[in-house]
Amino acid sequence: MATTPQAVRALKSNGVLEIVWPGGQLCRVPFKSLREECPCAECISEFTGERLLDPASVPADILPTGMAFVGNYALKISWSDGHSTGLYTWENLERLSAPWATSA
Repeated sequence: MATTPQAVRALKSNGVLEIVWPGGQLCRVPFKSLREECPCAECISEFTGERLLDPASVPADILPTGMAFVGNYALKISWSDGHSTGLYTWENLERLSAPWATSA
C-alpha cells in the first residue's frame, strides 16, 4: 500500500504538480506528463492495458482546472482539455513522480 502524501499542490505558473511525500521527498511532476499517464478507462484499454491516449493530443500548456481527494487513496484531477475521469491513486502518483524526486 502506498503512502499518503503530506502535501499536494498545483503550481500553475511552473506547470507542475508538487507532491511532498513522508520523509521529505519532494516531486514536481509536469502537468503534461501526468495527463499523458491518465489511468482511466478512456485513456487505457481495460481489456488489453494498451494506452489509448495519443500523447501528441495533449496540449503542451495543459493545466488542472480542479483537484479533489478521493477518500484517502487517490487524487482526482480535472484538466483544461475537458478530461476529468482519471483517479491517480497514491501508488500510481508515487510511481509517476519518482523521476522528478528531490530532497525537500
